[in-house]
Amino acid sequence: MTDVSHQELNQPHSEPEDSNQIAAIDLGSNSFHMIIANQLQGELRTVDKRGEKVQLAAGLNERGYLSEESMQRGLECLKGFAKHLRGFKPEAVTVLATNALRVARNRSEFITRAEEILGFQIELIAGREEARLIYLGVCHTQADDEGKRLVIDIGGGSTELIIGERFETKALESLFMGCVSYTKQFFPDGEISEINFHRAVTRARRELLEIQQAYKDIGWSEVIGSSGTIRATEQLLIKKGWSEQGISRDGLNKLCQWLTTHKTIEEIDLPGFKPLRQQVFIAGVAILKGIFDTFKIKKMNYSDGALREGALWDLIGRSGHENVRQRTVKSMQKRFHVNQGQANRVKECALAMLDQVEKDWKLPSTARKWLLWAAELHEVGLSITHHQFQKHGAYLVLHSDMAGFTNQGQELLAVLLKGHRRKFPLAGLEGLSVMVRQQARYLCLLLRLAAVLNNSRGAVELPEIECQGKADTLTLIFPNDWFKQHPLTQDDLRVEADYLKAAGLTLIVAEDT
Repeated sequence: MTDVSHQELNQPHSEPEDSNQIAAIDLGSNSFHMIIANQLQGELRTVDKRGEKVQLAAGLNERGYLSEESMQRGLECLKGFAKHLRGFKPEAVTVLATNALRVARNRSEFITRAEEILGFQIELIAGREEARLIYLGVCHTQADDEGKRLVIDIGGGSTELIIGERFETKALESLFMGCVSYTKQFFPDGEISEINFHRAVTRARRELLEIQQAYKDIGWSEVIGSSGTIRATEQLLIKKGWSEQGISRDGLNKLCQWLTTHKTIEEIDLPGFKPLRQQVFIAGVAILKGIFDTFKIKKMNYSDGALREGALWDLIGRSGHENVRQRTVKSMQKRFHVNQGQANRVKECALAMLDQVEKDWKLPSTARKWLLWAAELHEVGLSITHHQFQKHGAYLVLHSDMAGFTNQGQELLAVLLKGHRRKFPLAGLEGLSVMVRQQARYLCLLLRLAAVLNNSRGAVELPEIECQGKADTLTLIFPNDWFKQHPLTQDDLRVEADYLKAAGLTLIVAEDT
């Protein structure tokens, strides 16, 4: 069953109307959502908005594996989404996976099958990155006023809580509590009692203890909710006459009392609610009650902006001055005292080679960004020790909170950093998605050669180098007799050719005659 907003166009998008059209898909634990919008003078105009209650998290068993049934629900939904994305370029579409796939042990199986259906790469985002994007989506639906706001999003498997002011976040947290997971834990047979409702509220409050004092210390002047649970709660309060707008503490308490007078979830009269929303509603309300009690919230307003809207704004920002990922890289360079001169030399060399071979290797336009960021961070591990610093650098980018980067993005950077010297990272490549594996091999090759060619750290001025790319082969052509003055560079390239040969790659070095 599909929920389609009033903004939806009935005709499928066989191809985008123009080059300014972008799309975002949110693979949530409870629902999958898609939004398509046009960019108009720095603003977004929604042309299609779709959602379906997939309840992926409901298919997680005790061992953390998604059932085939739940995966099929998700894949069928994506088949419908895919029809509307035909003709979109990869850089115009972002597909984000959240908590259910973060915790699923067999997520790679689902992601591989889903990518085949969509034709676009799926990116798994960490909880705090999800929180950042939710806040971004909410901010663009609110007045640009002064004052801090607390933003809350209750999903199927996790709940995000963010404090921010205007477009800047002050605190980001993602807690492991959601309406689907709490339904399984506290209302598994659909039975309701004051005891199991109280247990659900208490568990939510216990989860919030970790951040309670820190959030109160920062403070806020307004509270905004952005999830389906909060929207449904507000709608029901208005229908019951317990609220005119938003969610008040008194209205929420009346709702909780009313819900617990029922013996089963099926008995609750929730007109206009989809069956799957009704099934998880009481668990979502219990989490909301825990949040209200913990932070002594008096009033919460609802925002229609959420993760998918934030993903669209982030997609725009990545190509402009608001590129949060570039700011993250610069911050890491500063924090770990990266030598800017050497990073720039390696970056310029790597990008110059990429310019010559990207068409031959059929690399996507996004490859340039990943090579650039990897070059800027390739020596970040030197802040720990010189011995095998490539491994330390890989560890840092893999396990740091890197705003703007998805889990797969950090994994790709880690592979490139670990593989930029010494042994080529074959095992690391196997951990990447099939869609980026070959791309990663070529980018790693270019980064390695750029590092080798700049071993002198600026003491040797490099000539113009001609690059020719073929399948698993790169040819470098230097000016005639250049190696007579630079025998050490020639020897370094011979050693590098041996490393690459072991990985099934061929490096050919020649001089122009």
